[in-house]
Amino acid sequence: MVHTIVDGTFRQTNLTNESSGYLAKREELRLAEIDLMRQRERVAELRRNLPEGAAIQDYQFEEGPRELDAGDAPVRTVRLSELFTKPNRSLVIYHFMFGKRQSKACPMCTAWLDAADGVAHHLAQNLDFAVVAAADIPTLRAHARARGWDKLRLLSAGSNSFKYDLGSEDRQGGQDSTVSIFTRDAKGVLRHFYTVHPRMASDIQERGIDLLNPIWHFMDLTPRGRGSWYPSLAYGTKPLLASSGVPQS
Repeated sequence: MVHTIVDGTFRQTNLTNESSGYLAKREELRLAEIDLMRQRERVAELRRNLPEGAAIQDYQFEEGPRELDAGDAPVRTVRLSELFTKPNRSLVIYHFMFGKRQSKACPMCTAWLDAADGVAHHLAQNLDFAVVAAADIPTLRAHARARGWDKLRLLSAGSNSFKYDLGSEDRQGGQDSTVSIFTRDAKGVLRHFYTVHPRMASDIQERGIDLLNPIWHFMDLTPRGRGSWYPSLAYGTKPLLASSGVPQS
């Protein structure tokens, strides 16, 4: 392993032909990366210390058969409270840009959900995850079949105000990509914890993908935080970044 200081530079490789100019700029970049990491941790701490979120209604969604290849009927109704599978778990909902005025599935949302489907078994260890779209069940499931999403829970909110209330749909049926996190307290009260949109300000229309790995992305947004995940992913016994989430339950 490298990671030693040579001539005042924290070396990243054992290459002997790196120029002094390259090494100086690489060191400048390393220090900037450290600043960025610490700022990200500060933001996570602010998120972790959010006051108690608003109580919300027990929204009702539509869902098809659990097996994607079992057709689209019967369609059953599922309430938000039923998406929590265990106590002390966060519920993460990805608002899929699909349905109403969004007649074609968003390609970036699709890319994200391709990845989420691949790591769904990791996500399920510590949180509940569902995809909510305005599209009707047959349309949503047809797209899911084309993508091979056989591990994602797919819900339609086309007939309720869920997406509008959480800011992922406008009055005209325009859609936006959004992630929302919910909690349920010991008394069964459903609460909104945090919602994040790509448009953060008038001059920031697309925030980009902050965290490329969906596991780390969703862990950073939940009340437990990613520190509680590290042991369960069998990579070790100590939290990787214990301060990257919000209050430990």
